[in-house]
Amino acid sequence: MDFSFKAHNAHTGTFHLKGNLIGETDGINITESFMEQLEQGIRNVILDLSELQHINSSGLGVFITLLTKARKVGGEVMLAGPSDYIQNLLMITKLNTIFHIHGSEAEALSSLST
Repeated sequence: MDFSFKAHNAHTGTFHLKGNLIGETDGINITESFMEQLEQGIRNVILDLSELQHINSSGLGVFITLLTKARKVGGEVMLAGPSDYIQNLLMITKLNTIFHIHGSEAEALSSLST
């Protein structure tokens, strides 16, 4: 899996995820990068899933870990642009009840300003 981070302001940024989030190494890499952003003051994170093709239970566990870490510092993690496959997986696992899910990164950003 490839990922990149883009800060929108001092407290908000987006991780763009691309490929498959299915391995332990991927989870460790994104969690470490996420923690670095929290240390720099980022509190609200959008996970742009528009190019994420596949995720397994380990990947879903990473999402929960990131959400927990963000909420501990008063922040939030939002999911943006999930495919039908990923959205269905979130519904089956009931994770759609704990994450704010938006159709796009722009929608997620807009929800933060309201």
